[in-house]
Amino acid sequence: MLRDKARNRETLARTGFLALWFVAGALLLCILSTLQMLYLDVPISLRAYFFPFMLGGLSGLVVAAWEFRLREYSRRLEESERRFRRLYQNTPVMLHSIDPQGRLINVSNFWLQTMGYRREEVIGRHLTEFYSDKSRRFAEETVFPEFFRAGFVKDIPYQMVKKTGEVIHVLLSAVAEYDDNGKIVRSLAVVIDVTERKQAEREIQKLAYYDTLTGLPNRTLFHDRLGQALAQARREERKVGVLFLDLDRFKAINDTLGHAAGDILLKYIARRLLGCVRQSDTVARLGGDEFVVILPGVHTERDLTEFSKKILETISKPVRLGEKKFFTTASIGISIFPDDAKAVETLIRNADIAMYSAKDLGKNTFSFFSADMNEKVVEKMGLETRLRDAIRRGEFFLTYQPQMDIETGAISGMEVLLRWQHPEAGTVSPATFIRVAEETGLIIPIGEWVLRTACEQAVQWHKAGLPRLRMGVNISSRQFNQPDFIDMVDRVLQQTGYDPRFLELELTEGIVMENVPETIMTLTDLKVRGIHLAIDDFGTGYSSLSYLKHFPFDRLKIAQEFVRDISIDPEDAAIVEAITAMACSLGLQVVAEGVERKEQLDFLRARRCHEMQGFYFAHPLKAPEMTGMLRGGLSQKNSLLH
Repeated sequence: MLRDKARNRETLARTGFLALWFVAGALLLCILSTLQMLYLDVPISLRAYFFPFMLGGLSGLVVAAWEFRLREYSRRLEESERRFRRLYQNTPVMLHSIDPQGRLINVSNFWLQTMGYRREEVIGRHLTEFYSDKSRRFAEETVFPEFFRAGFVKDIPYQMVKKTGEVIHVLLSAVAEYDDNGKIVRSLAVVIDVTERKQAEREIQKLAYYDTLTGLPNRTLFHDRLGQALAQARREERKVGVLFLDLDRFKAINDTLGHAAGDILLKYIARRLLGCVRQSDTVARLGGDEFVVILPGVHTERDLTEFSKKILETISKPVRLGEKKFFTTASIGISIFPDDAKAVETLIRNADIAMYSAKDLGKNTFSFFSADMNEKVVEKMGLETRLRDAIRRGEFFLTYQPQMDIETGAISGMEVLLRWQHPEAGTVSPATFIRVAEETGLIIPIGEWVLRTACEQAVQWHKAGLPRLRMGVNISSRQFNQPDFIDMVDRVLQQTGYDPRFLELELTEGIVMENVPETIMTLTDLKVRGIHLAIDDFGTGYSSLSYLKHFPFDRLKIAQEFVRDISIDPEDAAIVEAITAMACSLGLQVVAEGVERKEQLDFLRARRCHEMQGFYFAHPLKAPEMTGMLRGGLSQKNSLLH
């Protein structure tokens, strides 16, 4: 109703306005007509005024309509300008306008809100006062001249400084407004805050080029920096050293203390390495416990030697993990540009090769790359290829070395030994290929083949009515640590039908001590199946009997190197005597390996050693020869006891 009343009032006002202009126009034209008639001395009559009256009224209406439209246009123009100003002020975007001198003449409320200022604090000030120093120079020297020449700029990156001092990253686009003479009178600029996007880009870059655990450059960034270092070294005819570093026994720390402790150790190592290098050097983590260092501008091998010693000394300092202190060491391989290689990948590979050489030297040391090392790697790769062919062609075979009960002289068991009959090289010693098989993982299929073949052979002997003897099979570290190791043993026993009570698995001390809790669980699983367990080459590893009480072993095999000189070396004799006595006290059977002379046998019998194996009793025999020995019962060998 109120709206209708307002509309009615507006209609009445407009009607009155038109009527007023109609009357004014009519009267004006009538007056002019009267003056004309008086001037012309024409008689005045009412009829003479009809046409001037109507024409003047219509003219008044035309003028009224024109004025009304002009007023309406002005009103709409003012209203449009007010809307534009409201839109400019209230739009949720940073907007500002500057004059030809670069002074702010208007800003949006969002601009003020973002920058933390009041309007009176910014209007009239130069725009660059709100830029960082670097952006101010960039604007004054580059952007402003371009803008006043071209009349627009787009997506210009700036850093603006808030009233609080916080720096934000923005992109600015602006367009100029010209007067009738073609001169710029003001500009309109849109400013987009991209601080969060910049931060996200930095995070993405960090993830792409930096290790998330240590914060060091990762493999990708390391390759890039090494490429740059080599390019600069070529120009300056200088050398670059690359150090490939691998922590010793890091897996044992991970397995014993957990991966969280291992991560803490890696962070410690990263910080220590950074403390050893110059600002121009690069320390990177390739993954796991592998680190690399780029040393540009080295002069001699002596520089790298001193630096490597410094790293080894720093890393060997104790690290506190929880309530205990732990010590770790590292092995370092060194390659030099351009002496050892000129390409990035080759330089890294050579340093890696040298690192493995350092580990072979006993760890906690460093080694320079040499051509001989590369030849060994090539030879190793060739051996790996031949091993794969050997598996495919069935070139492996087994031998069996009998074990003798020292008290009775009877065969008490046998150890299964792997041999390789190469079609060209002949019989290849296990010492030549077992390590390569371990490193390449080929030991896993080879080891399963050994276990399966030995079990099948034993089943054949049993079916032939020969004595059921204990059969010892060596298990490698790589095999034992496979998640499905127990499943593999079960599968072989089930498929071959071999009685697990006559199977003995032999493990070295190193395997046992790699991850004690998991080792105990695995050994217990084997033990409940009735499988015998023996610790092989005892004395060459941790050389301590104290840990044996924690493991369900049945037998302990004394390493051949201690047995070899027991009759002439008092120290070896004392070691064997102590091992035998303590093993017996723990309820373990003792087997001496490598017995080759009667005086060794006499010594062992006097110390109540239970069993022995070696050339004095029998060499390793192929299956047919072993079959003959089992049929004969080795009665003729009883004479060896006397």
